[in-house]
Amino acid sequence: MLRKTTGKRRSDCPVNFAVESLGDKWSLIIVRDMIFWGKKTYGDFLKSDERIATNILADRLAFLEKEGIISKSPDPTDKRKEIYRVTERGIDLIPMLLEMIAWSAKNENWHALEPKGTIQQKRFVMRVAKARNKARIVEEIQQLVRAGRYVFEGVIRSESPRKRAA
Repeated sequence: MLRKTTGKRRSDCPVNFAVESLGDKWSLIIVRDMIFWGKKTYGDFLKSDERIATNILADRLAFLEKEGIISKSPDPTDKRKEIYRVTERGIDLIPMLLEMIAWSAKNENWHALEPKGTIQQKRFVMRVAKARNKARIVEEIQQLVRAGRYVFEGVIRSESPRKRAA
């Protein structure tokens, strides 16, 4: 569904439009967590390693919903909770996310960071980085997400450093 976005844009540049439509880094982190890690609730997003503040999380979820990138519905088992899902408009971001992964994998500064990911994540990053045509990977992920699944389903994340310190 194509929606007319509200508010004024700074320019008609497609890159600027995308940046303004996504808001900020937190929006991409939320979408990443939904597509790759299957996060669906407010509490799930608070557990991200990036440590998003509660006020920013609430704002970003509302923004993404307003932009039509995610949707929410009541949790059928607990009416006090809401379940967030990626919409088709959000699924359309998958190619961009894969390009960001490939770009990072080619950047020596990214490789200098202390690795904390799982073996499955490392394999996935290398697969994306080496792919000349990512269309097949995009299609696989789109099918997973449309089916209510996610990329690292069944993968146990390594414990984050702040959890170990507690």
